Amino acid sequence: MQKKIAVIGGGIVGATASYYLARAGHSVSVFDSGNGQATAAAAGIICPWLSRRRNKKWYRLVSEGAAFYDQLLADLASDGFSTDAYARCGALILGQSADYIQEVHDRALERRELAPLIGSVAILKGHELEKAFPPLANTEQALRVAGGARVDGHELTKTLLQAVTHFGGTIHKETVSLAKDNDGTLSVMRLEGPQNFDAIILAAGAWLPQLLQPLGYTVDVRGQKGQLVVLQTDDRGSQNYPVIMPQGEIDLLPFGHGKTIVGASHENDKEYDLQPDASVTDPMLEQARTWLPHLKEAAIADIRIGTRAYTSDFSPFFGSVPGLQNCFAASGLGSSGLTSGPLIGYMLAELAQGRESSLPTEDYPVAAYVKSIGH
Repeated sequence: MQKKIAVIGGGIVGATASYYLARAGHSVSVFDSGNGQATAAAAGIICPWLSRRRNKKWYRLVSEGAAFYDQLLADLASDGFSTDAYARCGALILGQSADYIQEVHDRALERRELAPLIGSVAILKGHELEKAFPPLANTEQALRVAGGARVDGHELTKTLLQAVTHFGGTIHKETVSLAKDNDGTLSVMRLEGPQNFDAIILAAGAWLPQLLQPLGYTVDVRGQKGQLVVLQTDDRGSQNYPVIMPQGEIDLLPFGHGKTIVGASHENDKEYDLQPDASVTDPMLEQARTWLPHLKEAAIADIRIGTRAYTSDFSPFFGSVPGLQNCFAASGLGSSGLTSGPLIGYMLAELAQGRESSLPTEDYPVAAYVKSIGH
């Protein structure tokens, strides 16, 4: 039975949910203002297996999220939407000491037993390292993880939304709010008035509090500003390079046609500020150029800024919103949003169709972070 479904938020979570719902024949309306998407400011490395985090539920989510890309890209291709936004190009991990590289190497081998997608793992030096990434400098050794991937979230989201419209969905670049009638019916408030849906998915990330607080909820979600810089080089072989993950915050992502992305920043004190800040991006670029000197000649093609969503314990959540019928939400993905976001979007689409999620929602409970005032 066809349902009329609203998706508020057109980032990677909302776009994936909308794609699978529209693909299944539902009438989908996507609402997004176009401002501050976390997806736009995500560096886009898919290599979650090396994390030191000990949260098993989080690790399962990101590990299965990395594997889900195969299904997502295959589904898009079967629908006629091929994209080069994603590539399993491998990852190079740089460290300040040989001990650090060895530690990450051993962790990768241990986790590969349950995550074969990691692929081959090797410490590269000398000629091997130069062959893997010719422009790389000031580095004596690096760990190569073959299963690492890169994704341009901005481009992938555009492709997903194109597929949504192909299947009859509509995209609305506008800010909306929610209203609840006396009988509990939830409506999407647009400029032309309230609109009712059979189900509503809230994929607004760091803006989830602004949607739910007027309905009497407290939401344990805060924003974190992220900036990344898109550089244009003359290196036409860049699509063959692995991504670079130095020890620290920033990453380096070579794409095709000479494009390289540097980022992203993690600015807890700026939250929802969407203005570019050279005092943050300039040091990022300076650091990037120590490893890739050819970036000194690169032109800045774009600066992307967005706001990530974090919970107080850094755990993501998704599922039904307590007290709101046929309303589903996800948030708190933090810096792993591009890794887990597509899978979570798919899970929300399943829930909105009355199906069960393959990941237990009780492991990522909405009710732990979204609470009705007075309850």
